[in-house]
Amino acid sequence: MKKSLYLVLPLLAALLFGMYQGAYLQVGQWLYKNAMHMEANLYGFNTGRADIGDMQLAYYFHANPGKPTLVMLHGYSADKDVWLRFARHFTSQYQVLIPDLAGHGDSPFDPSWNYGMPAQALRLNALLEKLKIEKAHLIGNSMGGFLAATYAIKYPEHTASIVLVDAAGVSSPTPSDLYKMLEKGRNPFLVHNRKEFDEFFAMTMHQPPFMPGAIQAAVAHKYQERRAELEKIFNDFSQSDYVENDLNKIQVPAMIWWGDHDRLLDVSAVPLWLAGIPQAKAYIFKDIGHMPMMEAPNKAAKVYQAFLSGLN
Repeated sequence: MKKSLYLVLPLLAALLFGMYQGAYLQVGQWLYKNAMHMEANLYGFNTGRADIGDMQLAYYFHANPGKPTLVMLHGYSADKDVWLRFARHFTSQYQVLIPDLAGHGDSPFDPSWNYGMPAQALRLNALLEKLKIEKAHLIGNSMGGFLAATYAIKYPEHTASIVLVDAAGVSSPTPSDLYKMLEKGRNPFLVHNRKEFDEFFAMTMHQPPFMPGAIQAAVAHKYQERRAELEKIFNDFSQSDYVENDLNKIQVPAMIWWGDHDRLLDVSAVPLWLAGIPQAKAYIFKDIGHMPMMEAPNKAAKVYQAFLSGLN
């Protein structure tokens, strides 16, 4: 009997632990989804979907008829939620559109689609046409910055201004931690377990906002579930031609932002952006990592508001 207990107890413990882990993940997923939607509603954002032909893109939108439109573009593997606490500062003076790019957030993924910047720029333009937005101020982080620059080059008549936040799209003289890892054959975005997620998450922000443990666990699990999808998206967007040879085509007002502790894309890229876009100004966020709009949303909003006010 005692021997049988020794065999059964570990199995029972493993079963109970698995049930606990499953419930913990479900709670985290519920908290994240509902907390973000509650926050969006609190700030005056509605959720929508637009049929752009080959897919339906999800988005947050704050309507303000007659006011200029701001379009906020998230980075690779992120979603529209990363902009909320920044975006809330602009709802009284602007319309604000925050899309989930194809393959991200609540927008669909299909392995047959292309996720390179030219394809994403076409989709973004189709979304703006669908929502009857003729011209917009674009602000994009990381891959979203790459997309904003690509869009401004391809659709100058629809671009009022651009702000590129720790943007991909040009080479960096000093390799970042991300590029050093990629050179060794490891992509930290492709997460296999919680340990890898924690290492990756530490690279994304120098001063991350508070996130409850259950939500962190849910996000970590989501990255593991989406690994194959994220690999396809990364391969497509990373093979897009860099825009550094076409930056002179960007004639609209522009600003380059960077966190001086960015481990994903090194701050040494800033002079390359400024050389290619002579009218651009730069702002370096001290003690901030790859996502200033999340790490310091109030400060970042003040910098953006000053930029926009200077355009009038």
